[in-house]
Amino acid sequence: MPLEPLPMTAPLTIRPATIDDTDLILHFVRELAIYEKAEHEVLATPAHVHRTLFGANPKVFGLICLDGDTPVGFAVYFFNYSTWQGQHGLYLEDLYVSPEQRGKGAGKALLQHLARIAVEQDCGRFEWSVLDWNTPSIAFYDSLDAKPQSEWIRYRLTGTALHALAASPAA
Repeated sequence: MPLEPLPMTAPLTIRPATIDDTDLILHFVRELAIYEKAEHEVLATPAHVHRTLFGANPKVFGLICLDGDTPVGFAVYFFNYSTWQGQHGLYLEDLYVSPEQRGKGAGKALLQHLARIAVEQDCGRFEWSVLDWNTPSIAFYDSLDAKPQSEWIRYRLTGTALHALAASPAA
């Protein structure tokens, strides 16, 4: 499902992630978690990445952004569905560019590439979340004319609460 590599303004290139990128993906995930002050929450292992991104029937996909031969960032995305639109959507789970590489267009290039995937896959939406304190990213997304969805409250079940609900008897 991921597209062929898309050359950007030289020398940025975006290509689909491969199993050989496992350690690189985990490196970027950890850098992102440090930036988001949540490094302790990273539980992903190489086995998780292999199974979920590179297994027989992946439901999540990755992109790697390179400046020449140097990996500078990544994105992980998946497709969801809108019953109201009757179309799939593309959800960006993570986008990260290494701090020393920011300002060179890698973040915008990754978002452009993802938008292209969304259009080619007939998606009605391209969505993501951002932490409310991440003002540089919010300003960047605003500059792209992306709109915050303030009317929705995001909920999450994890760990014990998730397992308790799954194990509870049906009503």
